[in-house]
Amino acid sequence: MSRLFTDPMSSDTNLNQISFEDLAKTIKSEGKALGFQDVRITSTHVSEHSEHLKTWLENKFHGEMEWMNNHRELRSHPEQLQEGTVRIISVRLDYMQEQKLAAEILDTPSKAYISRYALGRDYHKLLRKRLTQLGKTISELADNHGYRAFVDSAPVLERGIAENAGLGWIGKNTMLINAKAGSYFFLGELFTNLPLPVDAPQETMHCGSCTSCLDLCPTNAFVAPHVLDARKCISYLTIEYDGVIDEALRPLMGNRIYGCDDCQMVCPWNKFTQESTEKDFSARQNLNDVTLLELFSWPEDTFLKKTEGSPIRRAGHQQWQRNIAIALGNAPYDPEILQALKEKLGKATEMVATHINWAIEQQENKSRQIPTKN
Repeated sequence: MSRLFTDPMSSDTNLNQISFEDLAKTIKSEGKALGFQDVRITSTHVSEHSEHLKTWLENKFHGEMEWMNNHRELRSHPEQLQEGTVRIISVRLDYMQEQKLAAEILDTPSKAYISRYALGRDYHKLLRKRLTQLGKTISELADNHGYRAFVDSAPVLERGIAENAGLGWIGKNTMLINAKAGSYFFLGELFTNLPLPVDAPQETMHCGSCTSCLDLCPTNAFVAPHVLDARKCISYLTIEYDGVIDEALRPLMGNRIYGCDDCQMVCPWNKFTQESTEKDFSARQNLNDVTLLELFSWPEDTFLKKTEGSPIRRAGHQQWQRNIAIALGNAPYDPEILQALKEKLGKATEMVATHINWAIEQQENKSRQIPTKN
């Protein structure tokens, strides 16, 4: 592979410009060859997005995610994360598979709904590996290339960076939305010291007057367009939060045991979603179509074995049981559910037992509402 750029300190401006333009085109081509659906380039300036984050944090909307409050300076100045960084390569990788099945599972109370991004292999490792490979490929083309790959692994404002790179706009549901691909995709960043030409930023938002994501959020977690109170968000509650979930929120969670896709499912732009062909994103352990009772029966060793290499492990077995207990409480009355809850109660931790007791109460109340046969 021939080198397109050899001297970052060259005084020949015209030669430099031509070389960097060619290199940028090659980077995008190589990125797509690695499986990324889109590859864009932007600067390190994220001041507007940093101000939005500051206000969000001051309002305590981050809940117990203290890591969001840490390293504010690094979030505002991404170039400080990797010395010499002057550009950020932002990439998109689609993940949705079986979009129609997702809606069916959500409408079946006895089954477990797991956010579609979490059904397969942990995306962090996959994206980081490919971004690192892209960085190595660029190093073969350019001397003295310094780079670092990021995938939710540091204080990086990835959606703001992606918007600046022209990958889409941040919608009213705070997700990045692409006019040709919707929002079911992962983002990753490759910081580089090469002064590559930047792509045009996304300057317009195309949500229009639509407020479906705000109106149909199960827990009414949106304070306003673009403002999410994570403390009421089902994704936060089932994944990030490890305590006792507010009793008023439990009935609103339905059968969502790990994450929530509702604000994406109702988004009109997701009619353009292209189902991913990535094998690593295919559902493991039949998690795309499994009953709550089956998952509730998993002891911790089974949970750890079946979630190996999965993002679900992040929640841990206790939160997993807590989340499923709530979903079982929300399910229609079933004597098998009631029996399973009672059997699990004696072995549960205090935190999990709190939710199991609530679920038992819900099931018993429903049983009393069933008309008796004469």
